[in-house]
Amino acid sequence: MTSLSPRSIGLLLVFSAGVLWSTVGLGIRLIDDAMVWQILLYRSASLTVFLGIVIALQTRANPVALIFKAGLPTVIAAVSLVGAYTGGIYAIQVTSVANAMLLFGAAPFMAALLGLLILKERVGRVTWLSIGVAMIGVTVMVADKTTGGALSGSIAALASAFGFAVFTVALRWGKSGNMLPSVFLSGIIGVVVMSVICVSLDLPLQLSINDAGISMAMGMFQIGAGLVLYTFGSRTVSAAELTLLSMSEGILAPVWVWIILGETATKFTVIGGAILFGAIAVNALFGGHRRHSRILEGKAD
Repeated sequence: MTSLSPRSIGLLLVFSAGVLWSTVGLGIRLIDDAMVWQILLYRSASLTVFLGIVIALQTRANPVALIFKAGLPTVIAAVSLVGAYTGGIYAIQVTSVANAMLLFGAAPFMAALLGLLILKERVGRVTWLSIGVAMIGVTVMVADKTTGGALSGSIAALASAFGFAVFTVALRWGKSGNMLPSVFLSGIIGVVVMSVICVSLDLPLQLSINDAGISMAMGMFQIGAGLVLYTFGSRTVSAAELTLLSMSEGILAPVWVWIILGETATKFTVIGGAILFGAIAVNALFGGHRRHSRILEGKAD
């Protein structure tokens, strides 16, 4: 029986991370009263505890001590991740899960551009074409959302996609070391920042059992476990491919809320999403194939 290559294992880990993340939208919809800042506070707290245990078991070292030894990629990854999940939850609360998740689909193309500029991970012609097509899809998706919360939700979703792209590139930048401390640090930053925001807005720090339980479960099982898989996968998968594979989240998230809660997408979201995912599929099928073929031939892009 042929064993899987390190790259194949990395692809599987990242795809699995996307599957875990796809249930986040459902979790947000099941929240009764908690605001985005309260959800993030509880989620960050459980994420911090979960990652602290994982890092301690993996390294036999104090997770807090590892943060002080961390380099710049770890710090950048942590800060950008906080921005990514803050924008993501706000977007899901004020717009449909389908619209939010599909706008998150801009992340692979943002990561490809950042990977090219910062890491010199070359981007082929197919990927450039996909970027243009994807932007058309995004434009169609927000065409009927020009006012109120829907527009702010769309902007937040795009900001979240950018934060996640920065996080991904930072992981690739620091791939020679252990980048799990960056996720642990993001949890600590999240607890501090969200606590300050909740207090300043006079939001109660105590939530109902339902809201607290769902928020903490999201931190450990959805976000925490997903980020562990994604971080390990980042060691052998390029920045553009990382975010492309994690889009299994965007494919499945609207399905969960449709099956369980009956939430549907508008025609603009469906049409724009079809264009966007068509671009992702073309790039995944043909852009990566050309790149890897040329690598095997010993050629540069």
